Amino acid sequence: MMSEKKTIITRFAPSPTGYLHIGGARTALFSWLYARHHQGKFLLRIEDTDRQRSTEPAVAAIFEGLRWLGLDWDGEVVHQFSRQSRHVEVANELMSQGKAYRCYASPEELDEMREKARAEGRPVRYDGRWRDRDPSEAPAGVKPVIRFRSPDEGETVVRDHVMGDVRFPNDQLDDLIIVRSDGTPTYNLSVVVDDHDMGITHIIRGDDHLTNAGRQSQIYAALGWPVPEFAHVPLIHGPDGAKLSKRHGALGAETYRDMGYLPEAMRNYLVRLGWSHGDDEIFSTEQAIEWFNLDSIGRSPARFDFAKLENLNGHYIREADDVRLADDTIALMERLEGWVCDDVFRAKLIASMPGLKERAKTLLEIGHGAAFLRVQRPIALDDKASQLLNGEARSLLKRLLDRLETKNDWAAGEIEAVVRSFAEDENLKLGKVAQPLRAAVTGSSVSPPIFDVLATLGRDEALGRIKDQAA
Repeated sequence: MMSEKKTIITRFAPSPTGYLHIGGARTALFSWLYARHHQGKFLLRIEDTDRQRSTEPAVAAIFEGLRWLGLDWDGEVVHQFSRQSRHVEVANELMSQGKAYRCYASPEELDEMREKARAEGRPVRYDGRWRDRDPSEAPAGVKPVIRFRSPDEGETVVRDHVMGDVRFPNDQLDDLIIVRSDGTPTYNLSVVVDDHDMGITHIIRGDDHLTNAGRQSQIYAALGWPVPEFAHVPLIHGPDGAKLSKRHGALGAETYRDMGYLPEAMRNYLVRLGWSHGDDEIFSTEQAIEWFNLDSIGRSPARFDFAKLENLNGHYIREADDVRLADDTIALMERLEGWVCDDVFRAKLIASMPGLKERAKTLLEIGHGAAFLRVQRPIALDDKASQLLNGEARSLLKRLLDRLETKNDWAAGEIEAVVRSFAEDENLKLGKVAQPLRAAVTGSSVSPPIFDVLATLGRDEALGRIKDQAA
């Protein structure tokens, strides 16, 4: 009889610090892709035991960031704080088996211990002074912590999909506090209990947790629980190789949303930060799910590159549906710049989208490029537009206006035919007419194709704008 295939269960377990930062977003993405690749489950746990930092807005920001990225989780969200009694229960179980003990060392004793270790050039570690003492020797008035009785011989081996076998000599891992003197459990115990109870099979996280993996593996072993498989991913660095900072792009997911990036472009970019599939640079989320594996995660830190992200986003914008882009742009600009838009404006934006998206790298650029649709007559001119509209250009526009006013069919092709015929009659290249025309109707020297602009504005509005600038 064949054994039943084990369901792959991954998790993302952020501490709510106010937003979903980009490193956390990549960790979540890797965990999500691995679960989806194996038709498994991707669970979400909020590690909110630090009550001062764990606010409702901070938790909401994580949910919003994950939803924007399209990383849906399975089942109910687990809040670590609500499980404290379970964590303490496991600590007491370890104590009953002699695998944990109460430590009554005072803060002063611990300070003295550290100073002595530093003075002697030894690593600063707890010296185990309460490891084998009888609790009857406990001093009065000292609330004890509970320490895990770490093995003091041999080594702990973490078998890691990215880093290979990582070995920790047990005499270098001191007896970890698992319950504080105020009765609250500590991170390493809580994580082990939660991951076990949630059935987590694979833990994918940053390599800054590698030492924690050694400590957690010891706790798993002491409890007789199976150890999940680990994949510790190198952290993201800036383009200069330094640790990622805000100037490099260590920002929240919602910041990238508000900068006008598309979620599918962010997913594509983030999955390529430290993971590869041959020479493929651009691929769909469906392909990423099909191809993703842990063994292709690189061991070196990935470098965040805004230029690459912008170029990739530009690709996805050009591929995107015009109606979707218009709605996303309106939502963004309403939120950031207070746009008030009606169905007439939305229709004009959709009609303009083929030209607007051709060179745009972000939704913000599309929004700013669509400014000509929103301005009121007489429109303001930017510096370049003002320079283009000199006396000669204004006179040219007056003669062109006479031609355009004879046309009632206001389709882009019809408008273009009139302007081209006019340019030929004036013995001018088309650009010499199109440039002042663009400046007059948009107030800028840059816009989508000018004949599309004129058609989108409509006959009366377009002719009115030209008339305002013609002399």
